[in-house]
Amino acid sequence: MIYRIYSAVSIAILITITIFYYDSYMQHKSASRVPAAVRRSLREVGDHVTTWRKLRGLTQAQLADRAGVSRGTLVRLERGDGGVSIENLLRVLRGLGVLEPLAQALDPYATDVGRLRSDERLPKRVRPRSLTGRDDG
Repeated sequence: MIYRIYSAVSIAILITITIFYYDSYMQHKSASRVPAAVRRSLREVGDHVTTWRKLRGLTQAQLADRAGVSRGTLVRLERGDGGVSIENLLRVLRGLGVLEPLAQALDPYATDVGRLRSDERLPKRVRPRSLTGRDDG
């Protein structure tokens, strides 16, 4: 009887250690694959969302409710967690009233390159260019 309890406790401890190791390994592994510029931008976006929220005089709970996301999602976004979906980011930006300026900032025809090439017909799909400079087809 004592042997069964001991082995059940041992198995539970082993499973807990394995899960903890796997979680920390996967977090480290996925974090190391994120380029530094992306990590920096995630932090900057989170800081900007926090600043906009404070400028609007909203608590995290108020903004989360207004945006239709959980407070935990908003906290993760403000911390710069890359796991927050684009949809949730856009919901929060809409709740802050800054969604439209973001959409305008991403308009390719609002840039010099976009305006210069605006009269060109865009292809339906883009094929990779040959790296050797010769046409094999």
